[in-house]
Amino acid sequence: QVQLVESGGGLVDPGGSLRLSCAASRNIFSFIYMGWYRQAPGKQRELVASITSGGTTEYADSVKGRFTISRDNAKNTVYLQMNSLKPEDTAVYYCNAREIARQYWGQGTQVTVSS
Repeated sequence: QVQLVESGGGLVDPGGSLRLSCAASRNIFSFIYMGWYRQAPGKQRELVASITSGGTTEYADSVKGRFTISRDNAKNTVYLQMNSLKPEDTAVYYCNAREIARQYWGQGTQVTVSS
């Protein structure tokens, strides 16, 4: 069983930055896909950013140019650098990792953007 542990969430002013981390309990090189999703109160969970094992990235239109996803295989960690944060970015952020036949989720970390 793989465990994904997110960290780095918190309360930040509009325009501020946060870096989320997702640490996996085993080598992430075996995951064909890793992503960050978010879920705001009363809304469906949505994709924020993803990265494949080959390094291809994808972003939601709402975060393009502000968020950057990256992976460090040596540290078994995926990051989400979030800049120019807006109140509408407030949500619980979840890490997702996929193999060919299975996927795993972290427990989530709260991000609140408010003055």
